[in-house]
Order: sequence, then structure tokens, then C-alpha cells
Amino acid sequence: MKISLITVAFNSAATIGDTINSVRSQDYKDIEYIVVDGNSTDGTLDIIRQNEGRIDKWISEPDRGIYDAMNKALKMATGEVVGILNSDDFYASHTIVSQVANEFVDHSVDAVFGNLVFVDPKNLSKVLRTYSASHWNPKKFAWGFMPPHPTFFVRRKYYDQLGLFKTDYQIAADYELLIRFLLVNRLKYKYIPLTMVTMRKGGVSSKNFMSNVVLNREIVRACRENGIYSNAFMVYSKYFRKIFELI
Repeated sequence: MKISLITVAFNSAATIGDTINSVRSQDYKDIEYIVVDGNSTDGTLDIIRQNEGRIDKWISEPDRGIYDAMNKALKMATGEVVGILNSDDFYASHTIVSQVANEFVDHSVDAVFGNLVFVDPKNLSKVLRTYSASHWNPKKFAWGFMPPHPTFFVRRKYYDQLGLFKTDYQIAADYELLIRFLLVNRLKYKYIPLTMVTMRKGGVSSKNFMSNVVLNREIVRACRENGIYSNAFMVYSKYFRKIFELI
């Protein structure tokens, strides 16, 4: 079973090498690796070219944001299953993809996800927060909770059947897509009790106060567009619960 892994990048020279190494150190052999760069100017392209022999398909051109880049990569993918790994993230071990593949042997499983840890960008061994999906269920979308998107693997056919990322979202198109896949269309998912991805703290959705405002506004919008009742109070209440992830 071929698994397509996608990385989108823009000015990621400081981190994309770790991401590429993480993908190519996986012990699962049937991987199609796709990198879509947004016309970086900081040396990212040099690193991609240095690793051309380890990347199956790549392009570098201007785009309309991260979700447009993801959609380009999805259209290039040919694997039965697709996973997306951001250009500042890396897999927690070299067996992650093979463990994911084992779950998809069961043909009734449509999607798989697990846990993620946030680490200090200056000290990658220092875990700042654990993002666990162990108690997640689709009803929690209305309250601002989703499975960690970088751990999400799904059969590629569902991108064809149910649609790609909506590019008029700035930050929460992944939230909207997961609502569409897991709640509205009820794809059968499997949670793996495993730390799958390590993420450097400080991504686009949490880099400042206004990013959080935009994120939460778009979460409410995503719920309403998919027929789920939600409001700002419900979504903002998640921050009280996230305190426990720091313990």
C-alpha cells in the first residue's frame, strides 16, 4: 500500500531539513514524498534541491496560502493513503508510518490519527504540551476541539469525494475539513494511542493574540457552515481545559 506524505513550505530553511530526514528515516518503504514550496527566498529551495533524490515530487511557485499549497500537493498524490507533515514538524519515531499502515489493513478504517507533542524550538527534547486525542469524539468539534491534524491520515479517495481544503479560510481550513470528513460524512476513524508527531511551538494558529482570534472565529464559522451549533463562548471555553495538557 503506497502512502503519500505531503510537506508544504515557505521560508522554512531552518527546519525543513529535519522534516525531510524524518520522512526518509521511516522504516515503511512504500512512501511517495511530495514537497510544495511557496517560492521561498531564504534557502529552503537549496535544501530541497540538495534532497531531490529523497523527494518523489516537488514544485516551488507562488501560492494563495498554506491551504492552496496543500491542495496542489493533494492533486499530485497517488498513494492510497495520505498524511500531511508540516515543514517545522517531524515524526516522533522511525516506525510511525508503518504503524499507521498496519491500521489501514482493515479496509473498514477510513482515517487514523494519534497524539502530538509541542516542544521548545530551541530545545527539541523539552516537551511543552501534549496534544492528546484519546478522549476526542466528533461532538467536541462544537467546543473547539479536533484531532491533531499533523497526525491525521486518510484514504485519498475521500479528498476526491468530499473535497479539498477551503482556501478562503486563513487558519482553520483543516478544522473545517475534519468536520466535513469525520462528523458530517462519518468516516470511520481509528485512534492510535501513540505520540506520532513532534511540533515546534509557535505555529501560524498560535503565534499571537490576533491569530487566536481569527482561529476561533473560523472554528465557529466552520461549525455553522456544516450545520453544527457553536458560538464563541463554547469555543473559548476550551482554553480552561487545555490547562490540563500542560500538567
